[in-house]
Amino acid sequence: MAGGYYAALSGMRTRLEMLDRLASDIANAQTAGYKSERAATNEATRQKFGAELQSAIDVVSGKAQLDLRAGVQAPTGRNLDVAVGGNGFFEIETAAGPRYTRNGRFTRREDGVLATADGEAVMGTSGPITLGSGVVEVDADGTVRHNGATAGVLKVVEFDKGAVLVRETALRVRNDGTPATEVERPVVRAGALEQSNVSIVDRLAELTTASRTFEALQRSLSVLMNDVDSRAITELGRR
Repeated sequence: MAGGYYAALSGMRTRLEMLDRLASDIANAQTAGYKSERAATNEATRQKFGAELQSAIDVVSGKAQLDLRAGVQAPTGRNLDVAVGGNGFFEIETAAGPRYTRNGRFTRREDGVLATADGEAVMGTSGPITLGSGVVEVDADGTVRHNGATAGVLKVVEFDKGAVLVRETALRVRNDGTPATEVERPVVRAGALEQSNVSIVDRLAELTTASRTFEALQRSLSVLMNDVDSRAITELGRR
């Protein structure tokens, strides 16, 4: 198979992956705490092909990276809505271990534990935070109170710039290989939520570019298959 086939097919595959990421970003443009995701494309040469064959170069997606720029903090007036400042993440406890989120839409579970909308426990500096009945307040330093009594302090963590954060769901990430560092003096804002950092204008522009590139690669593949190869077969058949 000619090397042009590999370049076109692998290029189409990476554009499909890009379209999936763009679709996810656009779908979550209104999801509190959501971070957009970007990935470049790289060249991957097939070393096993010998010099007697045409070179075959694949286009592959690079490592996806989350755009961790903060979104706008919008007031909600709800006591259990909390926005975290800076580059911090709230730590939550899941069946798979600690995970991290920027979405501060918290609830009080039936057992009194402060939890995410999915029911996962929100971690404090001393473990899960259990709330009694009554009014809940969150101070600017992350201290959680119910009826004036301290229930715990929200655990906020940060990661180094080179940390690899992998999205598991729209609202939570995990860290691969890099430990989280607890923020000693976190800054949070009660009664507010951080909005998604997705720019619809940018995403639609990238969506248009990816779609047009996919169509161009599709046309080039069609030319290779229907024009070049068919003509070669016809000419060889005559001889």
